[in-house]
Amino acid sequence: MPSFNLIDPALEPIAAKVAAGERLSREDGMTLYASNDLIGIGQMADHVRRTKNGDRVHFMVNRHINPTNICRNRCKFCAFARSEGEPGAYEMTLDEIAKAAAEGAADGAYEIHIVSGLHPEWSYEFYLDMVRRTREAVPDHVIVQAFTAVEIEHMAIIANKSTREVLADLKEAGLDALPGGGAEIFSDRTRAAAWDKKTSSDVWLRIHGEAHELGIKTNCTMLYGHIETIEERVDHLVRLREQQDESGGFLAFIPLAFHPANTELADLPATTGYDDLKTLAIARLMLDNIDHIKAFWIMVGLKVAQLSTAFGVDDIDGTVVEEKITHMAGATTPEALSKDDLVAMIRETGHTPVERDTLYRVVRVYE
Repeated sequence: MPSFNLIDPALEPIAAKVAAGERLSREDGMTLYASNDLIGIGQMADHVRRTKNGDRVHFMVNRHINPTNICRNRCKFCAFARSEGEPGAYEMTLDEIAKAAAEGAADGAYEIHIVSGLHPEWSYEFYLDMVRRTREAVPDHVIVQAFTAVEIEHMAIIANKSTREVLADLKEAGLDALPGGGAEIFSDRTRAAAWDKKTSSDVWLRIHGEAHELGIKTNCTMLYGHIETIEERVDHLVRLREQQDESGGFLAFIPLAFHPANTELADLPATTGYDDLKTLAIARLMLDNIDHIKAFWIMVGLKVAQLSTAFGVDDIDGTVVEEKITHMAGATTPEALSKDDLVAMIRETGHTPVERDTLYRVVRVYE
């Protein structure tokens, strides 16, 4: 049985559960967030990480494409969205999207990652063609991961179809996986205050459950560090865990640190490294049925991403290339890293770098 050097006695019952491989409760999640014993929480999370993934830390060569920032929702927390004709608004053609995908594949990408705004004039067929053209532009081994649940709901509305029908059409067109964005926080209170037009929590979870039933793997996320409460964070994790119990298709969980610059919530402070590490570690402890916890270096920064591998994280994402959404909200991280950069970052932590694809199939182990 593992032993943990805890300084907070309130964590002792949780440590016993962790050592025995038992599921933590909502109350346990609240206790973890209330504790200042960050190192103790990290030790427990690291134990779970090692149990699931050994000394491996994953990364991938991927290419992000954001086809447009024109969006009908204009959520208060978003710095990315623009209206048609507004300075800074842009939209890519299908040819441009296919070209970017082909360039990514030529650079060794195993994933083309597409998320975008809700363009008020793009047709349903345009979205299907986007997937078809992307699929045609890359080799068969490259995964097309595209469209958040918010975009899937938008397509269902404009096509007068069910979200399940939309997912089936996209799969037939060549979609392999869904990203996890758009979940934000599963709280009606925060949704009403900051993204009232966005997909509700029940619909987001239903769409991901439908994707899993259709054989489409997905990721899941939580946007933290804005107007949410700690209780709402824990409830979010519990609902993701319940959905995974039901449908089983989540590959990884990615906590997304909120970047307030250039948003209507710009007066809020950015997250701290302490909160970032604590949130990643608690996610590892609470989400016992999701195999991978990812620190998205674009959002938490390179240094915290490295440190997070001692706090339950076994994935630091990928090369990315041309990420726009977080950088328009003030991120100061690079827009891309090389494979060598990622391997070096992981090696410095004492872990084994493992290049993967979207589905966590191993491409190369860097012993």
